[in-house]
Amino acid sequence: MSEVVVIGLGQLGRVFAGGFLRCGRTVVPANRGDHLGVIADAHPHPEQVLVAVGEADLSGVLDAMPMVWRDRIALIQNELLPAAWTAHGYVDPTVISVWFEKKPGRDPKPLIPSPVAGPGATLLIDALASIDLPAREVAPGDALLFELVVKNVYILTTNLAGLKTGGTVAQLWDLRRDFARAIAADVIDLQEALTGAHYDRDALIDAMIEAFAGDPEHQCMGRSAPTRLQRALAHADRLGLAVPSLRALTN
Repeated sequence: MSEVVVIGLGQLGRVFAGGFLRCGRTVVPANRGDHLGVIADAHPHPEQVLVAVGEADLSGVLDAMPMVWRDRIALIQNELLPAAWTAHGYVDPTVISVWFEKKPGRDPKPLIPSPVAGPGATLLIDALASIDLPAREVAPGDALLFELVVKNVYILTTNLAGLKTGGTVAQLWDLRRDFARAIAADVIDLQEALTGAHYDRDALIDAMIEAFAGDPEHQCMGRSAPTRLQRALAHADRLGLAVPSLRALTN
């Protein structure tokens, strides 16, 4: 039976592990503190190695990844951009932009289909389909990059605007649309600087609105919002960006 390694068994990791099991795979878990090299010695040829750790742990996990696994990794982190993997020498990982929410004690709730790219895309799509979560394959390169930026615009705009407004994404867009657009404009400036690319801003906003419609009652401000603001401003300082609407959130 084919094996799948799941590194990180938090909320998302457990969702994917359930999907892999439904698809007939054997799931090999790797938790915080486990030595990946020891697990790789025992399981050297998994079909996929899903990295489901949080954003802050991603770099360390990619550095520690055993060489025998490096050509079969899949990434699902938020605020993900290609520099996160190319900096560690990865060329063509499987990447999914997750568009479902998983809260403790609740079933996963999809907003829109999750786009997936890379050599392991079919396995991820099948795993999610087995637990009634929609996903769709997109091409690597520019198409994947656009999808990653869409997710970042959604997350950062709602989380950071929510520091001032609270409430739901529907309330943010219906009652504070100009403010939301100003935050989104700064977020897009940041994404363009981080990726060295330019995007159709109307298309990004339209995609964000589509996600709003998928779950209008989604709360804007998650627990990680203050950390996301600090990280965004640190990037802006390093890149010499003004981002006035983001900086005003600290007042």
